[in-house]
Amino acid sequence: MTDTPLAGLRVLELGAFIAGPFAGQLLGDLGAEVVKVEPPGAGDIMRRYGVRVEGKSLWWSAIARNKRSIAIDLRDARGRDITRRIAARCDVVLENFKPGTLAKWGLDYATLERDNPRVVLVHVSGFGQTGPRAAEPGFGSIGEAMGGIRHTTGDPDRPPARTGVSIGDSLAGLFAVVGALAALNERTRSGRGQEVDVAIYEAVLALMESTVADYELAGVTRMRSGGVLRDVAPANAYPTLDARDVVIAGNADAVFARLCDAMGRPDLARDLATHEARSEHQEPLDREIAAWTRTMTADDLVALLREHDVPVGPINRAPDLATDPHIAAREMIVRLAAGFADDVPMTGVVPKFSRTPGAIRSVGPALGADTDAVLRELARCADEEIAALRDGGVVA
Repeated sequence: MTDTPLAGLRVLELGAFIAGPFAGQLLGDLGAEVVKVEPPGAGDIMRRYGVRVEGKSLWWSAIARNKRSIAIDLRDARGRDITRRIAARCDVVLENFKPGTLAKWGLDYATLERDNPRVVLVHVSGFGQTGPRAAEPGFGSIGEAMGGIRHTTGDPDRPPARTGVSIGDSLAGLFAVVGALAALNERTRSGRGQEVDVAIYEAVLALMESTVADYELAGVTRMRSGGVLRDVAPANAYPTLDARDVVIAGNADAVFARLCDAMGRPDLARDLATHEARSEHQEPLDREIAAWTRTMTADDLVALLREHDVPVGPINRAPDLATDPHIAAREMIVRLAAGFADDVPMTGVVPKFSRTPGAIRSVGPALGADTDAVLRELARCADEEIAALRDGGVVA
């Protein structure tokens, strides 16, 4: 682990579900030591989420990879004391409980800072740590609604849709990592830690481009537009002979000229040479391109457009992701053995580094697999104390 980007960084992960644990996954991928606290008995709910094989969650194998699992009951004062002792030896504490929970438990920043002035405490919550809705529970779906992305997702004649993944939670996890690393960088100057406050709805809102300015200054409310963006043409998913869909992005002038060359349609290149002309004729242009793409298989279409240097890509399904040669060459599907299967595929590490790459060292651990070791190493517990905590149901 000494040659990874975050080697030497220790993270204590509290909380459950997706947003906080996904941030922990990303930090672990880049080499941080991530110690995950789970409640004894059931553990993190992600152990039971998603598709399961032999009762084991496939999602858990990925979102808990590169982590050490310790089972501690945070509802017990003795469990909270042990957690404080561990936090005193960590660089980052990552949590996604409802705001106010840590203060109630005596694990708030003011308390942790007394023992460890360099600690960075990263909060992930639905609405943030302040504001009129701070104390309310908030899941990713609510953040997607409040942040605006639900309103712009789907077909214009249908109700708002959602993406097929938990995009709000994942965005919050990404911003949690950005915030943690920024705070750690600042710590190199000040020597002090600080709190980082990530709201799920704000993580979504940060990606909403100029939608508010469009409305306030131009009177334009961005709406759902299906598979296209208004006035950006041609850029759509087009059907093929073998019933697959391929996305073609020919909306730049030079690229559109090359697309027309591939189609054998110099008339389109001449008549719709400008962005404004293509925007005005967006729907009939899409129909012309779709009529052409239907005459070829997806593979043939992609090959032809690659020859003409036109941005193109098939809409991949899970079987396609598993076999795509470019994805394989970039090591973006990694297969590891787990306790219930010898070959569990999961996404690889992003981003790539030239000298110190991240790595997947282990899949999601068994509940409490590292409890004794972490208590000895970080909480400085003697064997007798560990035995007493276990007998009392505080750890497992």
